[in-house]
Amino acid sequence: MENFRKLLPAHGGSDPGAVYQGRSEKDDNLQLALDVGRILEKNGIDVVYTRTTDEYQTPFEKAKLANESGADYFISFHRNSSPSDNQYEGVEVLVYDKNGIKYDMAQNIVGALGEVGFREIGVKERPGLVVLRRTKMPALLIETGFLNTDKDNRFFDDNREEIARSIAEAILGTLTEETVEVPLYYRVQTGAFRDRENADRMLYQLTDQGYPSFLLHENDLYKVQTGAFQQLGNAVDMEQRLRDDGYSTVIVTK
Repeated sequence: MENFRKLLPAHGGSDPGAVYQGRSEKDDNLQLALDVGRILEKNGIDVVYTRTTDEYQTPFEKAKLANESGADYFISFHRNSSPSDNQYEGVEVLVYDKNGIKYDMAQNIVGALGEVGFREIGVKERPGLVVLRRTKMPALLIETGFLNTDKDNRFFDDNREEIARSIAEAILGTLTEETVEVPLYYRVQTGAFRDRENADRMLYQLTDQGYPSFLLHENDLYKVQTGAFQQLGNAVDMEQRLRDDGYSTVIVTK
């Protein structure tokens, strides 16, 4: 199936991942993966999860499940940890190497989470990680703040919905940048501006209202668009929602 993604909530079951003051990484990973997945599904993306409950799988099993599913992308959700409590803070995304669409997507996710308010650590190569080395599709691993840093935990809890939306929007936005052959996408455009500030103003308004919107610079215009749908009907539904909220819209393709 085209545009098929596998979302991996890391750890689970007997493996809690990092633990801090009674908090387990596996629980944060699962909740964030489900939140991101729901947003992607609302935008016409087919999503499959390695787990939706508290169960354990080895990294090799997770990679095998991804390869057997025929997924186009593999995204693993984690929380970071440091040797000492409150030693570090921020987000980073790990990739096998800094090439291709996985690197573009990783950079976009780090940037999006930085805009939300996290400190940006950056994108790092980790070719030794099983879930990055053994997967046959572009794969990345998101470290969404440090579990043993109080500041990151407070921010994660207070802004979870916005964090999930920013990750989903970065994924959707990356698809519009991909130059190789991809399926046809329908997107809903609410404005095209020569002035970047006007485009940013509309983009912020849309994202504040919960829309998975992004900015595309094309033909000297800053275009504000929402969603990346394979099915025209899903784009029509989104267009109606936007019109109900007072936006002038047009459906475009990419």
